[in-house]
Order: sequence, then structure tokens, then C-alpha cells
Amino acid sequence: MRIKEKAERQYLQDVFTKLGFSAEDSDLLADTLVDADLRGISSHGIQRLAWYRRMIKEGTIKPQNKAKIIRELPGTVLVDANQNMGQLATVLATNKIIEKAKRTGVAIAVIRNSNHFGTAGYYTRLALKAGLVGIALTNTRPLVVPTNATQAFLGSNAFAFGFPASPHPFMFDGATCVVSGGKIQVHAKKGEKLPGEWAVDGQRQLVTDAEKAEDILATAAFTEGEQKGGGVLTLGGNSEVNSNYKGMGNSLVIELLTGILAQGSISADTVSGKHDFSQFIMVFDPAFFGDPEVLKKDATAMLDRVRQLEHVPGKEIWVPGDREYRLLATNQEKGVLIDKKTYQEMKEIGDELAVSVPQSN
Repeated sequence: MRIKEKAERQYLQDVFTKLGFSAEDSDLLADTLVDADLRGISSHGIQRLAWYRRMIKEGTIKPQNKAKIIRELPGTVLVDANQNMGQLATVLATNKIIEKAKRTGVAIAVIRNSNHFGTAGYYTRLALKAGLVGIALTNTRPLVVPTNATQAFLGSNAFAFGFPASPHPFMFDGATCVVSGGKIQVHAKKGEKLPGEWAVDGQRQLVTDAEKAEDILATAAFTEGEQKGGGVLTLGGNSEVNSNYKGMGNSLVIELLTGILAQGSISADTVSGKHDFSQFIMVFDPAFFGDPEVLKKDATAMLDRVRQLEHVPGKEIWVPGDREYRLLATNQEKGVLIDKKTYQEMKEIGDELAVSVPQSN
């Protein structure tokens, strides 16, 4: 089923306001979820709302708290999210370093004491709009089993990178494991089998049942002490012979640049004591290195050469960003896709908070 962008946005604004967020914060949070759904990233769109609602009820997310800048230099800033939504603190930090990078050429922000921050690409697109290149990283709850391990320890640890190009920017945004936990949630809601080698159980045996995989991830992400084991696989899959240690290395780099650098929790420790995620954002001005239009032209030429390579019959070569921008145009016209279970969750939240639920078609 589909719902119109405008209706989804109004529903989310109303819900977040009822949950205790300011009107300005509600608008921003709604925009991050609608943006994800419009780009076909349903794992990080409105289907996350019920989870956010639970964390607010539990006190993990504190809507009344305001993010604050702890310290800053000409090219750096450290932000305390103050246990509120990660989106709010990360937009504050990103806007701050965009201003700095326009003066210094490059700037970095680290956010501590944070929560889930939506899609990493949302913040790199803010940099792109300002004529800059952007990088965004986050750690998460422990969902990923390292090479040869049987228990989750690493986060899915998203990485996004945006670079100017035509007809749209190069826009990579993905987990540093084979798939984000949110995509497994979507398949579980739809009652679908997992289509690839995504998750394993406590004996490191492949799991294809989405509901079973979701149960494994929920246990790993929210249970203190003894766990039954299993989780999402690193990039490279289940076998060391396919270099899954490289995927593990990618995840560890992000752990170092987020939880360690922010002096917060690493992903493995977010299940006990204080729950906190950390983020790392970097932006730089490509104009320092050359004419921005020439750089954009050269990037476009390279990406077009990739798209035009000889390829498997019946298949198409996509570069990061192609799918998102095609879906953006389609979904703005037709409305965003919502699965039945998420729509039911929307109804339940709407009934609870006395908020009108968008009509589906």
C-alpha cells in the first residue's frame, strides 16, 4: 500500500509533537523519516516509529532534552545529544561544521550520548547542498558477529559518503555488515524469507527465516548477560575465505571513530547500563583541490563509464545513488510504500495519541 508524502509528513509531525518534542524538532524528525521512505530506504523510514515510541516510553529517548555543544575549535566540534534523538544532535553538529568548513576547508564533528540517527546519508546530503563533500558514521546496538565468532559484538555501523556528480550526487549509504537490522525487520513484518546470506544462529549456521533472525537480533541488541548467540554477518558473509575479516575491519574502524572517540559506549556495551550511540561527521570543501565544476564533471564521467560497462544480459549496472534518486521521483508522485504491519502500528499509535492516520491506497 502507499500513502502520500504530505500525509505521512503531517502524521509524523503530529505524533512527535504528542510525544513531547517541540514543533521544530518534530518537523525535523518527520523530515528524516519521510526522506528515507521517499528514497526507498523503508528500513529507516516510518517503520521505525513504533521502536522510537517504545524507547521514549522506556526513557531511553528524552524528548525534552536539548543537544548542546561541549567544546569547539575552528575545525572541530563535540556535541552532547543529551539522550535525545540522534537526528537532532547530528543536524546541529553537521550545520555547525558546514559553517566551519567554508572557512577552514575541512571540519569534523563527534556526537556523544546519542540515539539512533536515521539514515547516515541525510547528513551527507546536507553537506552536498552546501557545496561540500560529506562523510557520516554511527555505531549501533550489537547486531554483528565478527569473523569466526558466534555472538554479536559489533554494530551494523552505517557509513555514508556523498560527492557532487550529475544527474545526481554519488551517494553511498549503507551498513558495514551485509545488511542493516532494519531490513531484516521489514522482511519479518512482511512474512518473507531472507533473500541472501544475512544472518546466522548461535552455531554460526545460516538463518533464512526472517522472524527467527529478527528474534536473534532483538535478543542480541536488548538483552544483558548471557545470550543465545548469532547475529548479522560482516561484509564477506559467513566464510573467512571470502575475506569477511575485511568487513569486520570496516566495522571496527567505525567503532573507533564513534564510541571510542566520543568516550561513549562501543556497540557491544549499549545493552547494559547507560544506552548511548555516538556519531562522527566530516565535511570538506572540494574547491580547495580544484574547480568544483571540473571535479563534478570528472566524477560524472567516471560514474557514467561504470554504468556503461559490458554487463550481464537483463541486468543494469547501478552506482550508489541511482536507485535512491529514481525512487525519490516515483514516490514523490505516487506516494511511499508502507507494509501492512507498519500501517497497523501507525493506526495503534494514532489511536493512542489521537492523531489522524493517513489514508492508504
